[in-house]
Amino acid sequence: MSEASIQAASRPTMPDRARLSFDLDVDIAIVGAGLAGLTVALEAARLGASVAVLEGRHVGWNASGHQLGTVMPGFALPIGDLIARIGFEDARELWALSRQGAEYVRANASEESIPGIALSEGALEVSNIEAGDALISRLQMLGEDFETEVEGWQVERVRDQLKTDRYFHGVYYPRAFQIDGRKYVHGLAALARRAGARIFEDTPVVSVDASGIRKRIVTPSARLRASHIVLAGNLHLGAPLRRLSETLLPVWRYAAVTAPLGERLSEIVAFRGSVTDSDGIDHFRVVQGDRLMWASPETTWEARPERFAGAIARRIRTIFPQLGRVEISEVFGGAVGLTVHGMPQIGQLRRGLWVASGFGRRGLNTSAMAGQLVARGILWGDERWRLFSPFELVWAGGATGRVAAYAIGLWGRGSSAATGAMARYRERARREERLREARLAEANRAAGLRPSRPRPPPAGSP
Repeated sequence: MSEASIQAASRPTMPDRARLSFDLDVDIAIVGAGLAGLTVALEAARLGASVAVLEGRHVGWNASGHQLGTVMPGFALPIGDLIARIGFEDARELWALSRQGAEYVRANASEESIPGIALSEGALEVSNIEAGDALISRLQMLGEDFETEVEGWQVERVRDQLKTDRYFHGVYYPRAFQIDGRKYVHGLAALARRAGARIFEDTPVVSVDASGIRKRIVTPSARLRASHIVLAGNLHLGAPLRRLSETLLPVWRYAAVTAPLGERLSEIVAFRGSVTDSDGIDHFRVVQGDRLMWASPETTWEARPERFAGAIARRIRTIFPQLGRVEISEVFGGAVGLTVHGMPQIGQLRRGLWVASGFGRRGLNTSAMAGQLVARGILWGDERWRLFSPFELVWAGGATGRVAAYAIGLWGRGSSAATGAMARYRERARREERLREARLAEANRAAGLRPSRPRPPPAGSP
């Protein structure tokens, strides 16, 4: 049984959340029952607001319910680019918020709150090239300037844990962790319901009128009025909110779970946290003791997940050839929305109309952060969401943007592969040179010759 099937089979039975079939008046209406929408609902309900969540399909049906479950601080935008965009101090504040988002998930993801959440510790980011100097610089920035607990791993330690020559140095995040992502999104829904939020599935939004003090939402079977509307959907907000969904570039990422690999897996992949490479190509971890869950590749057009089973199996064999041919048990995927600037879209668009979307590849911690910021912005007047004001809504380019993104992705993966291959070639060349030197030294010793010493330079030479 695959990880996704195991998750579905072991998910706690929850009461049916029927569609909204009667007119309703609440303090806060949330469009979208993914990670962000459910976090807003949970926090707002805990703070005493009346909350309704409208979901066109069902809870966690898209990317929120189909992710690998890695939780760590940071954003899709690299930290250096973040500093260049908004300055050092604001970047530090945003990074601190992302750490708080990760800790928020940890606080919720207990066995008492969400049985079977299967939390495991540690995440490792590995480099595809030799990057010792860059590693030191990054460790100093993360540890000293951004107060993030990190460790630098030398090549030998990385390869002791991951038996492959594809990876060199690594950055280890001991406070990062993994959870059963499917259980978490459904656990959030259960927590929100217990706090008093009402969740309505199979309830698409037909129209939104955000004018006036009381906003109005029309669904196929009822009307809803609220003081605040939160747009927490992803790419599938529908025609009434197309202007927002078109600020997101759709990217489908597919993941696979292998069949059981037996004891050989622990010999080859000893690390039990999640592993990502520095180029964002591979993301994997061990699940159920002897299976690999592996995410790769990405595409800007939707396809049947089964089409990618062979590609993922080949990728696993490329990184860990010792595993031989691996059988893929199941492939699953979901679409994430990437913004043009690489940062989430969080804040108030106009009085009483809020947005929380565009979480890209770091959805678990950033959606948690967004949920807290929006709920507290509405109910407490907390204005920290304004830190995201520099990252405004930008049109993602439609079909042309998707073609360009796909081409850039292909170029980036090709460039990364070439750079990695060159790094491995240089490493082999140095190893062979050291071997030749050792053999020459051994031959000289056997012949009774002393190692030659460099002659001193002539007197008066520079």
